[in-house]
Amino acid sequence: MRAPRIQKMAQILVQYSTKIKLGETVLFRGTSPLAQPLIAALAEETLKVGAHPLGYIHPSHEAVTMLTHGSIEQIEHVNPMLELMYNTADVIIRIEAEGDTGALAGFAPDKLKAWQRSRGALINIQMRREADKSLRRTTTLYPTLAYASDAGMSLEAYENFVYGAGMVALEDPVAYWRDLATRQDRLVEYLNGKQHLHVRGTNIDLQLGIGGRTFKSADGTANFPDGEIFTGPVEGSVNGWVKFTFPLVYQGNRVLGAELTFRDGIVTDARATENAEFLLAMLDTDAGSRRLGEFAIGTNTFIDRFTGQILFDEKIGGTVHMAIGQGYPETGAVNKSAVHWDMICDTRRDSEILVDGETFFKDGKFLID
Repeated sequence: MRAPRIQKMAQILVQYSTKIKLGETVLFRGTSPLAQPLIAALAEETLKVGAHPLGYIHPSHEAVTMLTHGSIEQIEHVNPMLELMYNTADVIIRIEAEGDTGALAGFAPDKLKAWQRSRGALINIQMRREADKSLRRTTTLYPTLAYASDAGMSLEAYENFVYGAGMVALEDPVAYWRDLATRQDRLVEYLNGKQHLHVRGTNIDLQLGIGGRTFKSADGTANFPDGEIFTGPVEGSVNGWVKFTFPLVYQGNRVLGAELTFRDGIVTDARATENAEFLLAMLDTDAGSRRLGEFAIGTNTFIDRFTGQILFDEKIGGTVHMAIGQGYPETGAVNKSAVHWDMICDTRRDSEILVDGETFFKDGKFLID
């Protein structure tokens, strides 16, 4: 019998996050066979509303096999089945469910960049279609032992954390997410139309232009769980430095003690105390990978710890994060890259954000309601 929390999560994803409708084609993409319990629940809920569920589950160890035995040309080849679905599906729900989160650590940078180009081709389709409203997409996570281990938790504790962050245990979780949307809408309404943003604190002194760009509210639709407001900074406007207070995790690789310096939108200096070679390799992936595609503020106060999974970590209430590489077109961002790497800085103490010279955010809290 399927766990009630899994079924309830599937109901939230179908009825609230993606609002699946009669006759729509829906792709459920699981990163491993471990995602099957949630995919089965999603298919059931999708059938109830009269839509057409299609499942695509990646084989176990697919990436390791490809990077071990494939040529660069083979690695960067785009999966034509997924390409077709990304171009034609009405809704896509991606379920992260890794059994080995460190599987890609240690591979040669040229192979990792080729793998990223293959993934980036699908992300570019996704972002284009999300921007023109022809696609609704949600990314979520199914708890696995590997994720629990990364977070330093037992599997049971991690499951409680995952479903707790999604407010699945509430009698009416959709009411919670709708209320969050209302509160965040007030924040983005204040920010939209502003010109300049300055983040300063112990670990950051960064200025960026936001004129002509749109802040968006992430309220349980594009990601689940959720909780952030984000934009794409004006590409040539970013100046200053940031030291990332949490490990940077990307493609199974961890980078510790990372610092970036920006000048006129470009990363001009990058360093790290551990795995700096990987950081530099990703920054040199393509012409857009040394620019910021996203700047965001986390708002989910239930998520108060680092777990090693960006879906949760970037939402930590009171932190800021930024992504090098691909921007979201719906924010006005025009930067293009095969990379979209979110990096988090803790601003819950001794930090503030000024918007057009006025204090908007201080020590992890918003100063407007």
